[in-house]
Amino acid sequence: MCLDMNASLFRSKLHYGWIVVLITFITLLTSAGIRSMPSVLMLPFEAEFGWSRAGISSVVSVGIFLYGLVGPFSAALLERFGIRKTIAVSLSVLAVGLAITPLMTRLWQFELLWGAVAGLSTGMMANVLGVTVANRWFAKRKGLVVGMLTASAATGQLLFLPLFARISEQIGWRTAVYATVGVIAVLFLIVVLWMRDHPYEVGAAPYGGEEPVKPAPFRGHIFLAPLIALRDGMRSKTFWLLAGTFFFCGFSTNGLIGTHLIPACGDAGIMPFVAAGLLALMGLFDLVGTTLSGWLSDRFDSRWLLFWYYGLRGLSLLFLPYALNAGPTELLIFSVFYGLDWIATVPPTVKLTSQAFGKEKAGMIFGWIVVAHQLGASTAAYGAGLLRDGFGTYTIPFIGAGFVCVLAALMSIRISKTLRAA
Repeated sequence: MCLDMNASLFRSKLHYGWIVVLITFITLLTSAGIRSMPSVLMLPFEAEFGWSRAGISSVVSVGIFLYGLVGPFSAALLERFGIRKTIAVSLSVLAVGLAITPLMTRLWQFELLWGAVAGLSTGMMANVLGVTVANRWFAKRKGLVVGMLTASAATGQLLFLPLFARISEQIGWRTAVYATVGVIAVLFLIVVLWMRDHPYEVGAAPYGGEEPVKPAPFRGHIFLAPLIALRDGMRSKTFWLLAGTFFFCGFSTNGLIGTHLIPACGDAGIMPFVAAGLLALMGLFDLVGTTLSGWLSDRFDSRWLLFWYYGLRGLSLLFLPYALNAGPTELLIFSVFYGLDWIATVPPTVKLTSQAFGKEKAGMIFGWIVVAHQLGASTAAYGAGLLRDGFGTYTIPFIGAGFVCVLAALMSIRISKTLRAA
């Protein structure tokens, strides 16, 4: 039946790669939405369990770090076992972890379920998955595809955060978690029924290619191959510059704003549902900005794109402490301006990684660059909570993140002097 459906799709001139992109988009947005849920849970957990802001932030920090650390190994598992099996197993583990969450009573249990289980399972469905899909299914328009799949994280925020916040406020956070488990179950069925690993399975060439090509079998060691890729990458200045700028990217996005904007708004007297709406608005504009960034990376110098993205993000973060104290109009301006640039840095970074290290190594090398991103995010998630407990305000971490983004912009220009050597 599935083969008949595939044949009819090709007869209608719809390349099956776009079906795979759609399923991957839904998977990534669900994963991203789940990863963003602790920002909504922070205030309810403070009230119900008496946990400190720093303690809850430490759980988010561990989850963010493991989410990134698993990336390079995810690339190897995707090559060895295929996209469909890897996603299906990851969704199953994630669903079990979420289903147990409402039963927890201690901080260490939250650490185990969200820091470890959710961090590792969602990490298997992170940016590396999008890069793998783009490289396997597309010979042309890769930048656009990477941009679309990267923007799925913003769409996940857009869909999940306001809904999750509303259910949590009106019915309770436990009900919201169980509803999320139901979403995962539906997604699991979609992946099992319609996801495909390679164009060769449906008798097609990659989009923009001419002939179907049988995929080469994975010959490396699942755990050793990513370490070898890391060793090769560390020999290149380009790798260090890309990893360094991505560290600051994570520091200034999901680690800081994604985790602490809602609590920061709470400090300013703004209701959690309204604050979640601001994050969702950022997600809406990032959907536009990141997709456009993928289109631009196919046409312009990615290094200069990164320069402008990081520089403008830095300015928006320097504006944020003023916006929190000024009023709703200023916060709305911040949300739109910052949202356009939320993760627009990913398509140019992927493009530069592929140029420097080749398509064969790009997945695992980019996976290690994402580790740097998540290490930065983890640092900001915990550090901002610690500073908030110590000073009673988020002003210092917001301004600090603005300045490190300016530094990342300057580092992006340096990539142009080392790319040929790489």
